[in-house]
Amino acid sequence: MSIGAGAFTEAMSCFATGVAVVTVRDDRDDIGSTATSLTSVSADPPIVMLAVVESSYLTEVIDRQGRFAVNVLGAGQKAIAGRFAAEGRPSARLLLAREAHHRGDHSGALLLDAAPAVLECAVLRRMADPESTGDHVVYFASVEAVGGADAPGPPGPPLLRYGGRYRSPQ
Repeated sequence: MSIGAGAFTEAMSCFATGVAVVTVRDDRDDIGSTATSLTSVSADPPIVMLAVVESSYLTEVIDRQGRFAVNVLGAGQKAIAGRFAAEGRPSARLLLAREAHHRGDHSGALLLDAAPAVLECAVLRRMADPESTGDHVVYFASVEAVGGADAPGPPGPPLLRYGGRYRSPQ
């Protein structure tokens, strides 16, 4: 039985996922993209898995640099997610011009000061095989540094992707 991409996408839209912006320092400029295909793999040692479209420029730069940062977004950061998901977007530096940010010490990538959590990662393994990863590259990466917003108390609600839209939990 063959399942069409549309039916699969619609079914997966029923699964809520967290939203993050992945940033990479390129030799020419900073780049970034919204990502929902991110998961924790191990706590000891800390490892995450990130899936990125194989034909994307983000994949090319991650392959070249071997490092990236993950900015986990909160419910109030829908606009940032939208900017980093737009086709033909400018550099990450320009997209963050109005947002407080700094460079990560470990990745050199741009980190959002207001992100509930940030991870600086180094690629351990890259997997790209149409039989097992489809049109994506899957990266397993060690987490070299963790940070996040310095607001007191627990973080606010997360930004979620559900039903094809960014949402805040009610």
